[in-house]
Amino acid sequence: MKLLIDHNLPPRMANALNEIFKPDHQIVALRDKFGRSDLKDEEWIPVLGREGGWAVLSADMNIARKTPSRNLFVGMGLVGFFFSPSMQKWPLNRQTARILVLWPQMASHMNTTANGVFEIPASGTKFRSIGR
Repeated sequence: MKLLIDHNLPPRMANALNEIFKPDHQIVALRDKFGRSDLKDEEWIPVLGREGGWAVLSADMNIARKTPSRNLFVGMGLVGFFFSPSMQKWPLNRQTARILVLWPQMASHMNTTANGVFEIPASGTKFRSIGR
């Protein structure tokens, strides 16, 4: 699985997850992939879509909820995982721990879903589709 951590989450989350899951998976921060973190969604989403095989982890629900961003995201064949609103308030270590717990389900979901935006639950293991 290739996972991009967007600019709304710290790059150190991507670095930590990448160390844990390499060489089987690639996790990279948006800033590290593109050389800067001030990119607009319309700049980086098409690049990932053209490369193919990418999922995105984000705390930016605007991508998932605003129709133009969501349509671009889904239209480019990306799978997005978004922290639930309650999880966005969690400290980084707790958010990262939750990703570790859900990693097998995220990888499976990525392999069986062509595209879409999904909320990461604070408890349980089922991802909720956002905005469909």
